[in-house]
Amino acid sequence: MSYTAAVLTISDKGARGERTDTSGPALVRMLQDDGWEVTDTAILPDEQQQIQEALIRCADEKRVNLILTTGGTGFSPRDVTPEATLAVVERETRGIPEAMRAESMKITPRGCLSRSAAGIRGRTLIVNLPGSEKAARENLSAVLGSIRHGIDMLLSAGSADCAVPHGHVHKKAPPSMDQWLREAKAGPEAEKIGMYLTHNGVVRTTPRAEVREGAQTGRAVRAMRFSFDSEKAETAAEEARRLPGIYHVRVWLNEGELLPGEDIMYVLIGGDIRPHVVDALDFLVGKLKTQCVSETEIF
Repeated sequence: MSYTAAVLTISDKGARGERTDTSGPALVRMLQDDGWEVTDTAILPDEQQQIQEALIRCADEKRVNLILTTGGTGFSPRDVTPEATLAVVERETRGIPEAMRAESMKITPRGCLSRSAAGIRGRTLIVNLPGSEKAARENLSAVLGSIRHGIDMLLSAGSADCAVPHGHVHKKAPPSMDQWLREAKAGPEAEKIGMYLTHNGVVRTTPRAEVREGAQTGRAVRAMRFSFDSEKAETAAEEARRLPGIYHVRVWLNEGELLPGEDIMYVLIGGDIRPHVVDALDFLVGKLKTQCVSETEIF
């Protein structure tokens, strides 16, 4: 099931146009790659009343399933995002920021200084993330899978079954490549791009052993259990973005028990000339397949 989300960047300088926002767009990409539909984005100053009004509008009027904020969670007197969040939520979800701080502490002892909060308003989950792009991505990676299950419970008629069978994950709706291309061509780097290449991997009935090793198994694949490490996948995408002549990279990975013909992954690469784009596509798809995903064939 595809859910909706809003991403709000909280920054005085960003709102005044004095600083380019990189955290918000990075979170949008992570959500979209995970199958979310991001319907709203905004940059707001560090003003508690304005932040509260934006949160209420997204939750009550636009009825998005998830609101992510980035910025305003530190010790500065102007950092009021947690106060704005706690003023509008009806129920706190303290485990989410606790998990994010625990993950941050693995990277830096200063992770304990984050004052991020999270909570529920109606049928909307609100989660604060740090203002640094790197920290925001790290924090979201730590909890994104759990957030999806939390939204499942929030939207269910009663209590969702938390005892999900081992290995079971909800399959996601595949993205629209036409929409991806429209968004890429509207992006800030579009004028530098001379070619786009795509990759769409699907589940096949022929076993890997027959394709890669020439073994004769005499069996057909009837399903595949597919999962991925979101942090490793994001890192691989960032490495591809840094390759020569590459200006646009987007990745979507499925998960769950997939049937033959169903989509495993989509990749879109945009760059200046064909050799650069071909090399980047080969690099990224190879890295995703060998380092970021887990595939188990079911016969």
